[in-house]
Amino acid sequence: SSNQIEMLNGHLLHQQDYTGNGKIIAVLDAGFPGVNTAQPFERLNNNNKILGGYDFVNRNSNFYTGGSHGTLVLSTMGGYVENQLVGTAPDASYYLFITEDVTSENPVEESYWVEAAEMADSLGVDVINTSLGYFLYDNPNYSHTYQDMNGVSTFISKGANIAFSKGMICVVSAGNSGASANPHISAPADAMQVLS
Repeated sequence: SSNQIEMLNGHLLHQQDYTGNGKIIAVLDAGFPGVNTAQPFERLNNNNKILGGYDFVNRNSNFYTGGSHGTLVLSTMGGYVENQLVGTAPDASYYLFITEDVTSENPVEESYWVEAAEMADSLGVDVINTSLGYFLYDNPNYSHTYQDMNGVSTFISKGANIAFSKGMICVVSAGNSGASANPHISAPADAMQVLS
């Protein structure tokens, strides 16, 4: 992981002992299978750094399921394997929230995300990390337009702005659509108060 850490200058922060210790990060994603068993998360589990989570899609507490995207995202932050992998915040504590339904793309996922952000606030989370974005839906009548990407129109972007007003930093992926027919960011990356 040295290329990733050095590209972001994270190694300089680690050398100054900024490794996430004392910070709580909520990861809002599609699922976290293997986080409770895979070696890169052993250090987090052994040190009780996984504080809990919830599956908002299926309405249960089994968050070690779903799509593996959340597992991959968490590994870039909290993963650790001696002399092989050091995430950007290996000493932070984490809540894992499933808000993405991998079987379909519907506006209710924006609501799941806002519910998770509300729970994160109640749990004292410092940072919300989400590598999700919404623009097009299975039913095109619900899809957003480029004009909706103004930072304040979509439900999820409103939620992200409110999360910031409550003291949480929201780190959001801008999306992977740059080379597509719709080369725009998606919500909530457009929110006025997020880091995209």
